[in-house]
Amino acid sequence: MSSPDDFQFGEVLGEGSWSMVVKAVHARSGKVFAVKIVSKAFLKKEDMVSHAMAERDALLKLFRGRGGPPGFVRLYSTFQDLTSLYYVMSLAPNGDFKDLVKKCGSLSLDCARYYTAQILDAVQWMHAQGVIHRDLKPENILLDEYLRIKLADFGSAYVMDPGNLGLRKSTFVGTAAYISPEMLLHNTSGKSTDIWAIGSILYYLLLGRPPFLAPTEYLTFMKVKSLDFVFPESGFDADAKDVIYHILVLEPSDRLGVDPKSSPTALRKHPFFVGHNSGLPHSQAYFVDWSTLWTIDPIEIKSGLVPPPSPQPEEITQEFWDTFVHEFSLVAVDDGSGENSDSEA
Repeated sequence: MSSPDDFQFGEVLGEGSWSMVVKAVHARSGKVFAVKIVSKAFLKKEDMVSHAMAERDALLKLFRGRGGPPGFVRLYSTFQDLTSLYYVMSLAPNGDFKDLVKKCGSLSLDCARYYTAQILDAVQWMHAQGVIHRDLKPENILLDEYLRIKLADFGSAYVMDPGNLGLRKSTFVGTAAYISPEMLLHNTSGKSTDIWAIGSILYYLLLGRPPFLAPTEYLTFMKVKSLDFVFPESGFDADAKDVIYHILVLEPSDRLGVDPKSSPTALRKHPFFVGHNSGLPHSQAYFVDWSTLWTIDPIEIKSGLVPPPSPQPEEITQEFWDTFVHEFSLVAVDDGSGENSDSEA
């Protein structure tokens, strides 16, 4: 059984209220992992032990086979010491979608289409295995060494009861800007909850901000419950707008891609992903071939409607000011008297 002594811990990759993720090298094999370290004291104090178990159980469910599916961080092992729980997982070295969009401003239409298709494919496969994530958001979508997505942070996930695959009562989980109306209104969640998040994430990728955003969580919740979101007056792709409109629907069963009124296949066949069956040639736009989605070279990452932020001036440090003041004081000034402060009498 592993222990913290088996790893050399390094860079902190992310921090939350009850856990942190660090880059770690396995001492014996030299392999590099991401290790999530969870505080036992916090779990006990906040009555969140079930969250720790949920993440383990969900990832074990997804990786029952030896190879495992694409699109998910892999759990290799778990262990504990007196103060913490440890999850040894695959490393996704290229950051998360929040960092990517912050850097780019927004993503190009083709880039957003490619990555949303990968998210959708992974989520639908996950649902077929009986797992609901419930906290999909840009920070929980990582990029691996090949710039393909990896869904992460299953602390709010649950494994569905085979006898009840619909909405179920649950504790309140999620993140304000991406939380579904059914969670806010009824404390229920299901497959439709993750589909809602995909619509919100697509909006975020294309515009650099979530569809429901307000100064406080309460006001954000009010926007979600009233479907208070808008698109730009011009420049926004019509098919992207249509698919988002058909996902961000108050009634869970009315969302595109949600059984029984719709189906996962119906969402995959939306023109935003596969184009229009008109027989007419398209421009150089990228459309999804679901059979090669995980094997083709990733789409080049480009900015979209919202450009990258302007470079910020470098922070002026105290060392700079100390040097500046010292050098400034060495400048001699000729006051016309024929004398110079640097000259000898």
